[in-house]
Amino acid sequence: MACAVSGCASVAPETPPAQAEAVPAAWSTSLPAQAHAGTSLARWWELFHDPLLTNLIERSERANTSIRSAQAALRQARALREVNAAGLLPGVGATASAQRNQTDSASPVNSFRLGLDASWEPDIFGGQHSALQAMDADVLASGATLADVKVSVAAEVALAYLQLRAQQARQAIASSNLASQQQTLKITQWRTQAGLASALEVQQARSATEQTSAQLPALQAAILNASHSLAVLTGQTPQALQALSAQAGAIPQASDDVTLAIPAQTLRQRPDVRAAEHRIQAALARVSAADAARYPGFSVSASVGANALTLGALTSGATVVNALLASIALPVFDGGAAQAQVRAQQASLEQVQVAYEATVLNALKEVEDALASLTQDRLRWAHLKEAAAAASDAAQMAQQRYASGLIDFQIVLQAQRTLLAAQDSLSSASADLGTDVVRLYKALGGGWQ
Repeated sequence: MACAVSGCASVAPETPPAQAEAVPAAWSTSLPAQAHAGTSLARWWELFHDPLLTNLIERSERANTSIRSAQAALRQARALREVNAAGLLPGVGATASAQRNQTDSASPVNSFRLGLDASWEPDIFGGQHSALQAMDADVLASGATLADVKVSVAAEVALAYLQLRAQQARQAIASSNLASQQQTLKITQWRTQAGLASALEVQQARSATEQTSAQLPALQAAILNASHSLAVLTGQTPQALQALSAQAGAIPQASDDVTLAIPAQTLRQRPDVRAAEHRIQAALARVSAADAARYPGFSVSASVGANALTLGALTSGATVVNALLASIALPVFDGGAAQAQVRAQQASLEQVQVAYEATVLNALKEVEDALASLTQDRLRWAHLKEAAAAASDAAQMAQQRYASGLIDFQIVLQAQRTLLAAQDSLSSASADLGTDVVRLYKALGGGWQ
């Protein structure tokens, strides 16, 4: 009977996930400097040429709590898969019992038994194999999820590090401008004492100095917050990297040889897209398992044992008892529950298919957004660099001419404000360039092999 009906076995269909839209052949935004073929997406942070950044990311891969949690989830999925696979094999168990019976005044009677029991449920309609296929897909999805966490954590560490260096650069700029403004304040005070300037100019110079001084505590707080974030991302207590906040460094800039994979390659590289694909395969297998549950179930069991009145007789002279049982369970009426379960799994399949389409569209959007930001921020940075250089020259000339009494103080004040704003904007633009590169590599799926 088993051979006759095995042709009806239910097997999970190998259906590739459908995409809502055709994947474009190229990105709408292109970069002036294209990639070198040898540049690896797996360790994109090395393009910043910052050993400390590399060290922090490598530490986060070992100690970050989110990564460790995803690793545990992967181990759990593998163990559950092994549990499910064991259910396809026959189960064998050993039993031993001792019994003493006595009725009224009769002498007590002892009995001893040793035996082996075996049972097996042949998977005639493929329901158990479909369930195992679903577990296999769950394991692959868990592995892809772990990779996705690694990608996200590496990007978060890089962004926090860029934020730290950016705030330190802004702090250095504010301190430098504060020193210049304090020098201007002294010149204004000397000119007032000599009768060449009014008290109004002194108060204006003091106001500008205090406003710049007020920026320093906020910048220091931002530096400390960034160091706290880096410490937690690398699996340490918040104060573990406190010393890093006092060690100023330049804002790291990535080299121009950005690796830019085509859209189709990007979707294969991104772990979240891979995880969505595996979830579709798992849902397909569960539909097949639910369908197989509507058909009869078979089971075979056997037992063999030895019975004796004494322990010694179990090895010689015992009575051997064996049994063999085959059974079939046929669902007759369940109120439509089995069919409803199939529809429920089909609806679950539709959900993960839609989720896959959303993941693909979001992946394409993230890359396009990162490319657009990187392209425009490069232009913005070039203009701000020229503006900061001109503002520096203007502020220096204004201070010299004011000290010689050739120009009004308002010109000096405005030149210093313009210089501070231009340098601060240039520093922020430099950090934005690094941030754009990080987000681009994250969108491309870089950060795992």
